[in-house]
Amino acid sequence: MDGSVIGDDVARKRGRKQQRPDPQESPVAEFAWRLCELKEAAGDPSYDRMRTEFGAMASKSALSAAARGKDLPSWETAWEFARCLAVGVLGQDEDAVRREWSLRWEAARTAKDPEPDPPQEPSPAAPQARRPKWLVAAVVVVLVVAGAVWWAWPEERPIPGDASLMLSETVPDGTEFATRQNFVKTWEVRNVGREPWEGRYLAQVFREGDAACAAPQRVSVGDVEPGSTVVLAVPVFTGEETGRCKIGWKMVDEDGRQYFPEDLRPVFFDIQVLP
Repeated sequence: MDGSVIGDDVARKRGRKQQRPDPQESPVAEFAWRLCELKEAAGDPSYDRMRTEFGAMASKSALSAAARGKDLPSWETAWEFARCLAVGVLGQDEDAVRREWSLRWEAARTAKDPEPDPPQEPSPAAPQARRPKWLVAAVVVVLVVAGAVWWAWPEERPIPGDASLMLSETVPDGTEFATRQNFVKTWEVRNVGREPWEGRYLAQVFREGDAACAAPQRVSVGDVEPGSTVVLAVPVFTGEETGRCKIGWKMVDEDGRQYFPEDLRPVFFDIQVLP
């Protein structure tokens, strides 16, 4: 048996085992409870092993906080937690795992459990009037129609005066890496337009090749004023499979809508993973 595994298990038994959150407490706690279930199904590895051995691209503190259920982790942290265990340890299909956990994360993010408003005593001087049912229905119809109009007329993309220019990048195309290796791909990009960049992200739009390398689905661009330059970086783990690995990203908003749908080609890395 692997001595490092024995040492890790002994250290974890001597330490204080993380208590599972109560899934009935809140949607966030339920999401964290499912993360804990996945962790136990994968042999309950330590957070350090999840990073160093299984390639989770998140800090130990972020992984631990995700399983406590106090605050909902970012999608990037949640995905790294699920990916390294469900795909890396349990051997599940990566696309299926991503769909399953993105739905769970989105449900926890959007779920609301507000406190009910206390009942209001009607004033004797001004009794509360009942709204006619037709008026309530009319309001609902107006809201639905308004929503349809909003979706029918989205913000124009690309935004007039919005432009970017890539100045330089690291990790040239065709660079060779060994399996189970970490590296960081960076691009130096300048905002050469008139529109400030706020609340923008780089999101994966494609991947090619046989190598099962892993990289974040989305990274923040940050706030970039016109004329300013930003260095965008994505951490990459080459994984176990050899072959070509090419992944590309494009700039999107919070809802995933692209800022430059056709104008600019994606930024990407294109490497070879060798034994």
